[in-house]
Amino acid sequence: MLARRALAYNDARLERLSGRVHINPKSPRERRPDATMRKLLLSIIIIVILGVAGAFVWRSTEGSHKETAHVPAPAPVTVALAQARDVPIILRGLGTVVAYNSVAVHSRVTGNIVKVDFHEGQHVHTGDVLFELDPRPFQAALDQANAVLARDQALLTNAQADLQRYATLLKKSFAPEQQYATQKATVAQDEANIKNDQAQIETAKLNLDYAKLRSPIDGITGIKLVDIGNLVQANGTQTLVNLTQIKPIYVQFSLDETHIPEIRKAMASGKPKVLAFDGTDQHQISEGTLDLIDNSVDQTTGMISARATFTNSDEALWPGQFVNAHLVLKTVHNGVTIPQAAIQPGPDGNYVYVVNSNNTVAMRPVKVLQTEHDVALVDSGVRAGDKVVMLGQSRLEPGAKVEIKKQENISTVAEASKADSTPTTESPGSVQQNSGAAK
Repeated sequence: MLARRALAYNDARLERLSGRVHINPKSPRERRPDATMRKLLLSIIIIVILGVAGAFVWRSTEGSHKETAHVPAPAPVTVALAQARDVPIILRGLGTVVAYNSVAVHSRVTGNIVKVDFHEGQHVHTGDVLFELDPRPFQAALDQANAVLARDQALLTNAQADLQRYATLLKKSFAPEQQYATQKATVAQDEANIKNDQAQIETAKLNLDYAKLRSPIDGITGIKLVDIGNLVQANGTQTLVNLTQIKPIYVQFSLDETHIPEIRKAMASGKPKVLAFDGTDQHQISEGTLDLIDNSVDQTTGMISARATFTNSDEALWPGQFVNAHLVLKTVHNGVTIPQAAIQPGPDGNYVYVVNSNNTVAMRPVKVLQTEHDVALVDSGVRAGDKVVMLGQSRLEPGAKVEIKKQENISTVAEASKADSTPTTESPGSVQQNSGAAK
């Protein structure tokens, strides 16, 4: 359409020019070559114009695409706020609950059991009767010893009277001195017999008392190992029942020898606190204090034994029970904590991404003091209130734009870790120390 209009316009213009200069119009045959040429030139011009316009539009579109490609979309991330709180620094060890006192009850005399004065699992006190043996043989022995004492006392009385008479006669020279000396020796012999009789009586009384087997400690009785009617031997190997004292009670555990300086430093300022946790290491059972560490290291395992005392007033700890012992070396007050998932390893140590106010991220190196329940205590690099990226770090680089999709709470992270965690199988005496600076 545009070409036709342009051609008509050129024809009209040529006619006007030919009228002015009085040029005789040529015949159609003579004008045909010039018109064809003009149409060809016009077509070429139009094609060039369209090509230039198309090239301009294409370049504009390409530049727009390039500009768009250089501005990536914000990366979606999950963040958590760094929090300041008091965090205990702990050493972990696998421990065993040990009775404060443990007694295997044996009989000190021979006899038949005629009575059992306790129930299995009963709490008993020092002096409570546990078993009774047939007392009649021991009572008879006591009566016999008393009779011998009475006889020897009579003999002594008579010998002393004779000695008095011989002493009177000796003064008047009516009795020989030898007779007096012999009588004096007889009195001394009878006095010795009296002492021996008294010792026999005491022995008989003890045996009669031993016929009642009493508890030597406050504790709990175990399973009865001998029934009524059985004959027990004096000082034999047969145990009648086991007693254990559980208030207070011990927990023995092992720690790596590398922690000895830290432990001794903590003990120098008082008795460090020890927390006993169950087998899952999730629920605290009791709280006690560290009594001592052993005086030597086990050269086979490189571990050192430690012992803590617990009051165990609620009887939560039981002899032979396996527990996870947490030795609290110190407490870091207002320590900065972040989720462990936010910490990334790098060639120069650990680092985290912190979200700035303009939703860009900055990479900061951190020093980790301890990790507990997926929550890390950091010594530097992060301040309380900082937003650290805990999910989505793979797409980030310093200065990258981010879009916060979710914000987690550290308390929620710790509780989720406790709920999802499973017991870690470790060799007895092993220690799990969640510490370590960036290396």
